[in-house]
Amino acid sequence: MRMLTEFRLPGMPDMEALAAAQRRNLEALSAANRIALEGAQAVARRHMEILQSAMSEMTEAVKAISSQESPQAKAARQTELLKSAYEKAVGNMREVADLIQKSNTEALALLNTRFTEAMDEVKTLVAKKG
Repeated sequence: MRMLTEFRLPGMPDMEALAAAQRRNLEALSAANRIALEGAQAVARRHMEILQSAMSEMTEAVKAISSQESPQAKAARQTELLKSAYEKAVGNMREVADLIQKSNTEALALLNTRFTEAMDEVKTLVAKKG
């Protein structure tokens, strides 16, 4: 009996504060997911634009190559078209990578901010109990 009377349970935390903190955590997670989804949608839209542009350019290239030119002129034109297509592909990949990075950076910044706030809230709750 004496051991039970000496055994102390820690004070119960402020349940309202914990619920509010959890709600803010879920709101931050929801906002980060929204940012990530919007980023994914932007990437998908850009991919579609790139595909449409590439198809249009390919049609024009086929028309240009099928003209009545000498084999040397056709080879030179094909080389130029290939070089241009490669440069555009690299530029498009860079643009899409930048879109993805921007979206991820925004989402992570939001989560990092909320994590810092949550740690400050925990310190405050512990200080109140102490």
